[in-house]
Amino acid sequence: MDRRRFLQDAAAASLLPLLGSRLLAPAWAGSPLGAPRSRVRPGDPGWPAAAQWEQLRQAVGGRLIELQSPLHACLKAPDNDACRAMFAQLRNPFYIGDQPGLTQSSGWFRAWTSHPSAYAVAAESTADVVAAVNFARAHNLRLVVKGGGHSYQGTSDAADSLLVWTRHMSAITLHDAFVGQGCAGTQAPQPAVTIEAGAMWADAYHAVTTQAGRYVQGGGCTSVGVAGLVQSGGFGSFSKNYGTAAAGLLEAEIVTADGAVRIANACTNPDLFWGIKGGGGGSLGVVTRLTLRTRELAQHFGGASAKIKATSATAFRALIGHFVDFYAEHLLNPHWGEQIKLEPDHTLDISMVSQGLDSAQARAVWQPFFDWVAQSPHDYVLAEAPSIGSGLARHWWDVAWREQHAPGSMIADPRPGAPSWHAWWSGDGDQVGVYWHGFESAWLPATLLAKPHRQRLADALFAASAHWEVGLHFNKGLAGAPAAEVAAARDTATHPAVLGAFALAIIAAGGPPPFPGNPFHAPAPEVAQEHAARVASAMAALRRVAPDAGAYVSESDYFDKDWQRSFWGSNYPRLAAVKRTYDPEGLFFVHHGVGSEAWSDDGFTRLA
Repeated sequence: MDRRRFLQDAAAASLLPLLGSRLLAPAWAGSPLGAPRSRVRPGDPGWPAAAQWEQLRQAVGGRLIELQSPLHACLKAPDNDACRAMFAQLRNPFYIGDQPGLTQSSGWFRAWTSHPSAYAVAAESTADVVAAVNFARAHNLRLVVKGGGHSYQGTSDAADSLLVWTRHMSAITLHDAFVGQGCAGTQAPQPAVTIEAGAMWADAYHAVTTQAGRYVQGGGCTSVGVAGLVQSGGFGSFSKNYGTAAAGLLEAEIVTADGAVRIANACTNPDLFWGIKGGGGGSLGVVTRLTLRTRELAQHFGGASAKIKATSATAFRALIGHFVDFYAEHLLNPHWGEQIKLEPDHTLDISMVSQGLDSAQARAVWQPFFDWVAQSPHDYVLAEAPSIGSGLARHWWDVAWREQHAPGSMIADPRPGAPSWHAWWSGDGDQVGVYWHGFESAWLPATLLAKPHRQRLADALFAASAHWEVGLHFNKGLAGAPAAEVAAARDTATHPAVLGAFALAIIAAGGPPPFPGNPFHAPAPEVAQEHAARVASAMAALRRVAPDAGAYVSESDYFDKDWQRSFWGSNYPRLAAVKRTYDPEGLFFVHHGVGSEAWSDDGFTRLA
């Protein structure tokens, strides 16, 4: 009997809960005869009937949603008050995250455009996730998972799919002495926090730092989902001291392709545990909760910011060279993270953070650098005066405290009833709803900071900045971090290049979403094309000094043809083996995710 027809007939006969994994033979990387070659879409003969969707609805307690974009009503009549209010909401990342039909990025030029799934299961429990996974497998559906929805490459978005939406799974529990399942006697109890998959880092920081006075390594952007960040590797402002979020994972609960609920930690399913830690979200299963270690909180968190404009190209080249020297000798350590930007108009934009230093200590570090700048008033102008200082670390994500002491640094979710701790950094506003024109990243090895190579690095940075703005994210490279944190990151699936990198270089361009009626005026296609070309030219200049640099999977080029090497390097064969073990038929697909080479770009047609 034809296998697809058998599954359809079985579901129609109300046998769906009994199907399980026994009927599914391995298909990915060596498909058996009879394995489906294509997933079904609405209108295809195999698309579930209304009665079958109703079965799923009942199985998940009525939490099945037929999706339509919130923008749909504006397509024909965009010029009205309701639509103007809607477009204004698109500047609020928490609003976007609360809409199952929207994503944080609105698309990528000539790659993808945000489009809602056909249906979504608004999961409130692991059982809801299991029901959705079983239904998708039984009916050969394209399955998508969305927590925070921040994927630049559209991995939490696909038309004609079934969406597992975990936003409502957001419980957080603190532990004084956590031991992983199966690890009693081999793992010392330690402070930890368990976070459900739909929680955002704003929720985690509020519970762990603001309320409990401890630290958990997470992301810099507060509206990013916890689960997605950990699975991608995960860098935050203070990663130079605390390492990656993936390295801090102690245990996860995950629903795999066979519908089984598995615990993954160092003692139970250790291969799956390793794959979750940096193997990329959406490829190995649906993570439903994670337990992360918490740390003692430093007394002080702080920052240093300034903008310095050079009056000539020659002066800018010298400024870059001096900053490279200064960074290598004074900032390459666990105290300093975040970024600088090198702009085509010859501006150095400093936006760095510190941990473990009080205000006087932080200012003392930077004083020699700004003294050097002040010695050449004809060459350099302070477009923004230096601002250097520190405060109690417990207040770093305390929105109410910031409103009083650092107004404007965070923007609170203005919607009635929004949690008081839901706010985003004002500097992250340009990413909300962005339509990407181009985006590339590269880990820059710390060997470039050795004195014989610094000038080559400075020259490459200068050449790259002539094409487009270059960002150096120092917290996204672990060179200079404590040895224990480097060792912990080594035991993850993240590209090994991160271990010896002093920074992740990011070069990106984007604009407002090209939605009908959008008042933010998205640029013409030829402008987007030009931006993409300039991003590519800038990165090409950098790769002359770092030709084999890997890229961060969450912040990378959609069109990278060598993505397996770029994202995971020597870790990819091991990741592929984990994929074959837990998802042999490739139920879980994301663009340039583990095993995606076996499928068409849209994830609907099997190629191998």
